[in-house]
Amino acid sequence: MKLLVTGGAGFIGSAVVRQAVTSGLDVVNLDKLTYAACLDNVASVADSPLYTFEQADICDRAALDRILAAHQPDAIMHLAAESHVDRSIDGPSAFIETNITGTYTLLEAARSYWSTQGKPDSFRFHHISTDEVFGSLGPSGMFTEDTPYDPRSPYSASKASSDHLVRAWHETYGLPVVLTNCSNNYGPYHFPEKLIPVVILKALAGQQIPIYGTGDNVRDWLYVEDHADALLTVLRAGEVGRSYNIGGENERSNLELVRTICSILDEKRPGPAPYESLITFVTDRPGHDARYAIDPTRIRTELNWRPSVTVEEGLDKTVQWYLDNEAWWRALQSRDGVGARLGTGA
Repeated sequence: MKLLVTGGAGFIGSAVVRQAVTSGLDVVNLDKLTYAACLDNVASVADSPLYTFEQADICDRAALDRILAAHQPDAIMHLAAESHVDRSIDGPSAFIETNITGTYTLLEAARSYWSTQGKPDSFRFHHISTDEVFGSLGPSGMFTEDTPYDPRSPYSASKASSDHLVRAWHETYGLPVVLTNCSNNYGPYHFPEKLIPVVILKALAGQQIPIYGTGDNVRDWLYVEDHADALLTVLRAGEVGRSYNIGGENERSNLELVRTICSILDEKRPGPAPYESLITFVTDRPGHDARYAIDPTRIRTELNWRPSVTVEEGLDKTVQWYLDNEAWWRALQSRDGVGARLGTGA
């Protein structure tokens, strides 16, 4: 299989690229290289004869047509997206452009390419989305694939729109698609504006660790390497036209999560005082969803997939990776917005 991955220099996309190349797939990494992308993320496979990089914007139809014609992939995994909720609050236009217009442009390029290939049944357009499109849960209940959409932020609304477009291109034009909606990812190469790397890096610097509101917002945490494995499983075995929710089966409140990270750091790199003493509660994010939880029954029963690590095991791996890869994250700290409080524009 030859696989085209959009956003393959980003956090989740690079995990897919590394795993796909390692498993023997021929991979084309298409990435615009925005502020959150980093080619160092795929350095471990960059010299492989199975890996090719193409710098392009998914909104650029001519570039997409050229790349598809040149490489003739058997499948497209669409991960390119603006993904930071706080940034979407301050500047929603980039999210509308990339996540909606970009997905539309990619769908049209894929449909044209698929048609010129004779519309093979084996072709796949795999669209990767988020559980945030389903809105906010109360203390009980879980998101299933049939949960009505109820996005609450510019980011989640733009991803919901892209999901609807992909389904429409399947129903209207017959494009062979599969969709996945994942819970919160974490792990190596996580861009240092997201919660877990923020906590690790603030703690190591001896700075206050910010927690929005009271820290009782709950998320289901999915280790990124597990997510990449699930995505490749869905690509190979998922039913055309079907969606699959991918969860880590690891619900934790933000405060519980941060305390766990602090405890791991206390063991691995003790400071002058317990890192938990650096926790500081700050003004909450506007429209902050209370709880996300994934019901993974479909992917478990139909595709026999489950996550391989608990959140404690995954966090231990993640903290160690950041301790071992200081050069990687230090090089990113000067990028726009990193280290600053975002999302107060509302």
